Amino acid sequence: MMLEVRFQYELLECGCDEAGRGCLAGPVFAAAVILPIDFRHPELDDSKKIVEPKRNELREIIEANALAFAVASVTPKEIDQINILNASFLAMTKAIKNLSIAPELILVDGNRFKSKIKTPHRCIIKGDSKFLSIAAASILAKTYRDDYMKKLDKRFPHFNWRQNKGYPTLEHRKAIEVHGITNHHRHSFRMSPKPKEIDSKLTDLKLKKSR
Repeated sequence: MMLEVRFQYELLECGCDEAGRGCLAGPVFAAAVILPIDFRHPELDDSKKIVEPKRNELREIIEANALAFAVASVTPKEIDQINILNASFLAMTKAIKNLSIAPELILVDGNRFKSKIKTPHRCIIKGDSKFLSIAAASILAKTYRDDYMKKLDKRFPHFNWRQNKGYPTLEHRKAIEVHGITNHHRHSFRMSPKPKEIDSKLTDLKLKKSR
């Protein structure tokens, strides 16, 4: 099913979304996109529903057709200082401010948004699966962040950020146990307790030793 083209038709609106909120490592990225009123694409959807090769294809289409788009990020250090929710708001604010055309209405994915931008906004739960502009923003935020984590992976291959993109997979948590954390990790995030899979293995090991 094709996503909605617009929330309304009187004001110039942009879609805004972020990527990387739940990660243990790497920045949080956000994108803002203003699409032409006649833009349509049947495959454009929430980035989480689309496989990586197709996301990269859609990114090229979005960038070629958008009236304006911008991508911004907030570092792990900043995330530690202001918390991930405020860092997400900041990344989205930076992206919106970097647009070459000023929007008259901002559509934000989610149920909360805080910014010093005076432009009116509407928060839309699961907006990236409802409106084309928010879906486009989710694609850009995700693909730009993925590219960034792949570059970091070349310097820190033992974390396999190329694959997990900094998310708290079992493999990533095990690598943290062995190698410790880096400046690219969010130090304020809980790296422990260990995931249940590790805890259960340790428990099994202790039981075997006690027998």
